[in-house]
This record gives sequence, structure tokens and C-alpha cells, in this order.
Amino acid sequence: MSAPGLDRRHFLSLLGATAASAALSSPARALAAFAPPPASSPMEDFSFIFLTDSHLEPELDGVHGTDLAMRRARTIPADFALQGGDHVFDALGVSKARATQLFDLYGKTEQDLGLKVHHTLGNHDVFGIYPASGVGPADPSYGKKMFSERFGPTYYSFDHKGHHFIVLDSIGITPDHHYEGRIDDDQLAWLAKDLASQPAGTPILVATHMPLVTAVPYYTDPSPKFPPQWVTGGPAAIKLFEGHNVLAVLQGHTHVNERVLWRGIPYITSGAVCGNWWHGTRLGTPEGFTVVTLANGKLTTRYETSGFKTIDPQNT
Repeated sequence: MSAPGLDRRHFLSLLGATAASAALSSPARALAAFAPPPASSPMEDFSFIFLTDSHLEPELDGVHGTDLAMRRARTIPADFALQGGDHVFDALGVSKARATQLFDLYGKTEQDLGLKVHHTLGNHDVFGIYPASGVGPADPSYGKKMFSERFGPTYYSFDHKGHHFIVLDSIGITPDHHYEGRIDDDQLAWLAKDLASQPAGTPILVATHMPLVTAVPYYTDPSPKFPPQWVTGGPAAIKLFEGHNVLAVLQGHTHVNERVLWRGIPYITSGAVCGNWWHGTRLGTPEGFTVVTLANGKLTTRYETSGFKTIDPQNT
């Protein structure tokens, strides 16, 4: 991965003394519109499912594992689901036929959830940018286009029962045919306008695949598979949240359960549907998803496990 590591001093300057962690180029940019909610939108209590990093693949019993999570989530009363990215494993460096197969399998498996699903772009959902894929920018599905064709804009907002949801695109494509964590200037301008359009006090929830705030680099060792990563533009996005009633930022990518508090906003990272990439638990977090409940203007979460049993245990 080509994204730069997170400098310790840079990280500490972001988190400060209030941080605390708990154990357990977009083609659709023009479509990323929003509409201010009606002034009379009532605020109601509800729950939704936040499930992320399914990394669906035919290998390692990954389709079955994803289906287990979908069927388990279906038993929980919820208004909708929010998918946090990395739907498949993997579209970055495979042929168009393979990527299409993976997304088709994911789409069929998601039907067992039985809920409306809002989607977040993950780095592994970006098609063909690795040279090994054999495709290039001229392919009509290249980059983020395959995702957008199936799921819609890569960043957008929507409203539900008096709450405003913002889904960010935290993935940038680099000139050297890789990806990095990035929220670009166009998206930041859109975010500022979207936030400004909300009536004062509107409860807001944000979703991003790559975390804007995380302590993961301080309890894991960097490796070629998972080096520390930094979202360029993340601090600017965080700055825009000031003065708004942001109840939480929901995150994926690291496959661990983590809650970090910064300036009164909880940055909640969920464990992965695939756990440790279908090899068991990831840093003690089993395969599963997060249930988010909004009640009386407050947010609570709980983690539900899917019951998946790996066929190739390699716990970390």
C-alpha cells in the first residue's frame, strides 16, 4: 500500500488527551447531491445495522460466512443497513470477469439481509487499478465506476426519522496505480455545504471506510499487508464537524472493534464480517457486525457475532 504511515507526533496532536480506545477521481461525483430535510421532520427512535468488510470471496468459505452475517442481522429489528465498505475480496488486481463474479455473488448474498442497504466505498471495491488486472482507465468499469454502476454515488447523504446520514468516499486512486486514504477538495466542499444545509441541532451520523480517527497504529506492528494509513483530508473533514450535532462517525477497514473519543465525537470502528480475512478473529474481534440504536437523541452500539467458523485458522 502506498499511503504514508501515521507519524506518532501527528497522531497525538490529533487525538490529544481526550482520546480513548475500547477493547472490544470519482465518476459519480456529479450525482452526489443532497436535499435539506423538511423543517418538520420528526426525530424518532430506531436501530440500524452497520456491517463492514465482508470481503466476500468463494475461497475460505467466504460466501457462506457473509451469508451467515446477513441472516443473523435479519433477525435483529432494524430499519436499514449501512455497509461500511470492502464488499468483496478483491477487485483491485483481478480481471473484469473475476470482479464481476465477486460483485454478483455479493449482490445475491445481500438479498438474505432483507433490508434496504446504503453502501460505502472500500479500497477493495475499486476495480482494476493494480496492473495485474490487465485493464486500464479506458475500461468503462475501471476504478470506482464498477462500484457506482451497482450502488450509486461514492459519497452522498440521506435522512431517516429526523437524523441526517453522511457517507464519505475515503479512497483516492494514485498515479502509480495504487490507492490511498483521501477525501479530496471537491468532496470537502460538498461536505461543508451539506452540513451547512442542516437545521441547527440536527443529529448527524457519518460513515467512512478508512478511519478518520483510530489508535490501531499504536497496538499493531506495520506490515506489508496492513501498514498504518492516514486519510489525507481527514483532519479538514473533522474540522467541518465542529458546531454540528455529530453523534458518531462509523468506520471500517481495520477489522477491530474500537471507540475513540475526539472533541466529544465518538469515532466507532466496527469489527469485520470476515474477521481476520476469513482466518478467524482479528486482534480478538470475531466475525460480526455492529447494531446502532438511536433513542432519545443518544446513540448506543453493540457488537453481534455471526457464528462463522473458519476452515483455515490464523488468528491474530
